[in-house]
Amino acid sequence: MLNFNSENNLIEKGFVPVAGVDEAGRGTWAGPVVAGAVSLDVKTIPKRLRLGLDDSKKLASKKRKELYQLLLDYARVGVGLSSVNEIDKLNILQATMLAMKRAVVDLGLKPGMVLVDGNHIPNWIYPSQAIIKGDRQSPSIAAASIVAKVSRDKVMADLALDYPQYGWERNAGYGTKAHRQGLAEFGICEHHRRSFKPIKNIIAV
Repeated sequence: MLNFNSENNLIEKGFVPVAGVDEAGRGTWAGPVVAGAVSLDVKTIPKRLRLGLDDSKKLASKKRKELYQLLLDYARVGVGLSSVNEIDKLNILQATMLAMKRAVVDLGLKPGMVLVDGNHIPNWIYPSQAIIKGDRQSPSIAAASIVAKVSRDKVMADLALDYPQYGWERNAGYGTKAHRQGLAEFGICEHHRRSFKPIKNIIAV
């Protein structure tokens, strides 16, 4: 279980409210990069949410979705994304920073402190801390990772309805065997990241 020590220390120092930010889909070959932003009030969230928060990658899909719904019910939640076109135009790092900015705006409040997963902070006005592997340390970032992952999985499942040949409802756009087989048979589509080397190599053939 993650503890709220970092958040509580910041709140005691007047950094109110605290928000966590994380992304999903940075390394995929297709689809947008999606960021989640979450502001939690430890005094009001239910015990099952407080005890369940963890890095989204460690959670089973069903558990992620349960926690996601609890976050919608008991926390302030924001989601932002950067499109494939923005990824190809800006590069994946800058597109990720842009998605994070959009997620915080979508929160609908001005954070006193933003805890950002990783080692980069977007160029914004909010006091911020970058925390490497923050989704394993901060419940706010862990919550944001759940929001980002569930939101992006939904986007990719919806895209898979129009492009079933790539298996995105299962692989979320990562370079799995099924995705590679789909690319070999059908080529790329508008949702593939042309700036990514595996897709570049297909285009160059």
